[in-house]
Amino acid sequence: MRTHRELVIGGDDRDDDPAAAGPVRDEIVSSWRRCRLIGVTTSGEDVPYRPEFERPNRLLRAADPVIARLAEHIDDGPASILLADSDAQIIDRRAGRRELANALDRLLVAPGFTYAEGFTGTNGIGSALEECRPFVVSGAEHFRDNLQRFTCIGSPVRHPVSGRVEGVLDVTCLVEDRHELLTPLVLAAVREIEARMLADASRREQMLLDRFVRAGRRSTAAVVSLNEDVAIANTAAAGLTELFDQAALWEWACRILGAGDDVTGEVQLSDDVVVQARATRVGERGATVGVVVEMRPLPDQAVGTPRPRRRGRGAASDGRLPGRSVANRRLQDAVDAAIAADRPLLVCGEPGAGKLFVATHVHGRRGPGEPVTVLDAVVSADDPAGWLVQLTDALGGPGDVVVRHLDQLAPTIAARVASVVERVTTARLIATARRRGGRGAARRVLDHFPVSVTVPPLRYRGEDIADLAPHLLGHAAPNRPAPRLQPGTLRTLASLDWPGNVRELAAVLSTAALCSLGSDIGHRHLPPEYRSAVGRPGSSSLLRAERDTVLEALAETGGNKLAAAERLGVARSTLYRKMRQFGIEDNRLPGADRD
Repeated sequence: MRTHRELVIGGDDRDDDPAAAGPVRDEIVSSWRRCRLIGVTTSGEDVPYRPEFERPNRLLRAADPVIARLAEHIDDGPASILLADSDAQIIDRRAGRRELANALDRLLVAPGFTYAEGFTGTNGIGSALEECRPFVVSGAEHFRDNLQRFTCIGSPVRHPVSGRVEGVLDVTCLVEDRHELLTPLVLAAVREIEARMLADASRREQMLLDRFVRAGRRSTAAVVSLNEDVAIANTAAAGLTELFDQAALWEWACRILGAGDDVTGEVQLSDDVVVQARATRVGERGATVGVVVEMRPLPDQAVGTPRPRRRGRGAASDGRLPGRSVANRRLQDAVDAAIAADRPLLVCGEPGAGKLFVATHVHGRRGPGEPVTVLDAVVSADDPAGWLVQLTDALGGPGDVVVRHLDQLAPTIAARVASVVERVTTARLIATARRRGGRGAARRVLDHFPVSVTVPPLRYRGEDIADLAPHLLGHAAPNRPAPRLQPGTLRTLASLDWPGNVRELAAVLSTAALCSLGSDIGHRHLPPEYRSAVGRPGSSSLLRAERDTVLEALAETGGNKLAAAERLGVARSTLYRKMRQFGIEDNRLPGADRD
């Protein structure tokens, strides 16, 4: 006998009529389908738990008085108030009558437990975050069977300045106790919380500005006053730091100020500049408004003039690829070696990773101002003979030739193309492919490229987004100044996985630039699904660092998990567990067939 969910969303080849299941709201069906695709089980009862977790002070400051007042009204009543953070982890619960509290305790609906949709299925907290809008789940609409006693009404709480989702306010009751006034009650409470956040933000920003002015008057150093949303810099700091540095300074200050209110240390900025920095807390412990950072370059790195502001650090105009990550530096070294070898070059990488950009970068460095012909092997199947003529003519003419998607070459002309390519001995022929080798007829063509480089996926080099963004935004709007990314926006984008790689990033930035109308790009300008890393494993700073370490080891060993485990100093079973925890897909690793 199939369940109500199976009748609605399918799941096998039976010819049941979905209408037999009765009407189900579209948003519930969409949530069920997401849950099924990511492997949530209807019979599951486990819930992720962290006994020690970061308490989002900004959200709690605004929400606590509102929740306290609501709790007074429903004291010993039929509903429970839940507050969750942006990762769907419950951080506060004000239970109603004892029967409801005991039922919630048995199902682990309590502080410390995470109710992200990817873990616990369709529910008022996780689904509201996933949809970025108010969400009601009642009875059998829950994906998990054990939650079907309840009605959950959740609504995201957005920061009114940044537009970022800070958390979710949820009211939960037994199905039989549901009341039509609960939804407007939740929405009104969320509006009040957001209004309190706006007032708090204005007060906090004024405090930051006041401390910035005071620090600037007494010091000749580079001064930055910042928090997770705002950065204010004097002229010296603007010349010394870049956008990514401001985000890095905030994370450094948060980490180091745990030991006191005024701490000094060395910080490495972009371009390998190291500064002596003094971080001073603004506000009191437990209610930190932000920090003021005063910086001076170390004596052997002192600079007399500010660094020039460039259109994307390391842009192709100075012979470097945009980016600062370890993966990007290795790519740059491989490109330099390939240019020096002056042999036909194969550029490999996932779709959207930037293979064509690297190919044209190589052409620009080999022969600035020389013509380049770009052919796409995907269309060779339409007219194989005509495409072969185009390739032959291009190689017989001036300049370089770039062949895209060579691994998708029409099989009927593979042997003849291999013969043509074999006669080319210099790097004037550049091709792109997803990977070297394979089983198709194009493999024999790829084997004629003695030199290859691999463009790493964007998920391996999130810190490069600080440098890629100005380039992509400038390319999208060449006739007007490119907007900048606010530090919080940059941190969010750097935390995402980007399955579509740089091409996906470019589309998101183009949309955000249109919404920002030329102003700096904040969270509210991003498409809703890109405004946080909610539901994505490894979204906190610590987990993200651990995830990056695992990814780097896998990248350095070409996807060989035994070698990667040895490099990390862990058992292979531990590496597999970490890969599952962080959502690292085995089939998307370089050399995925290796073990």
